[in-house]
Amino acid sequence: MESSATGRLEAFSDGVFAIAITLLILDLRVPHAADLIADAETRDLAPAAALLWKLGHMWPNFLAYFMSFAVVLVLWVNHHRVFTIVRRTDRSFMFWNGLLLLFVTFVPFPTALLAEYMADGDWGQFRIGALVYAGNGLMIAAAFRAMWSHAIGHGHLLPDDHDPAAVKAIDDEYRWAPAASVVIFLIAFVWPWASVGLSLALVLAFSVQGFMNKRPFRRRREEGA
Repeated sequence: MESSATGRLEAFSDGVFAIAITLLILDLRVPHAADLIADAETRDLAPAAALLWKLGHMWPNFLAYFMSFAVVLVLWVNHHRVFTIVRRTDRSFMFWNGLLLLFVTFVPFPTALLAEYMADGDWGQFRIGALVYAGNGLMIAAAFRAMWSHAIGHGHLLPDDHDPAAVKAIDDEYRWAPAASVVIFLIAFVWPWASVGLSLALVLAFSVQGFMNKRPFRRRREEGA
């Protein structure tokens, strides 16, 4: 099977991650002065107090933004980690990587949906938002696992001098993410808030895991495309 260096694929992926993480901020809109005047009159508040009330009322947007930013950031770090071991790529690996990026770029939509119905929607609407959010997280976990499994399952994508212990250590870390994502998705049917909390806990777990991993990134020789 034909394989090539990963430089172009990494550059393309980094660009997609950068766009996805930038789009998240678009859901955070500055309160308009005209709306604040109406709020101040309705609630008998001073203009400054009306602004503070409005910002406080936006807490679901802030929470969803930070959760999704953390998701994309942790994914990007682990995506980079994969490419410290994978030296070459083939067509199947590129498609798996593309599938992962598909769900990464979708993150802003479930983020906005969750924020919209987290506070103001009824219980059923919030549950749908939590299901969409957790479902996209499940698809991300599955696509990432599939990409990684393809990479280590075909020796021609790894360098001849790769460290089997390092590959196994990373594989052990990534193995349980899809199963955990399935549980989080199923919980969203009954306890949406618990699902949202567990989604955040999963991101924190991978963040802590990354900090605790003392194995340095392998320096790679630059290879021609």
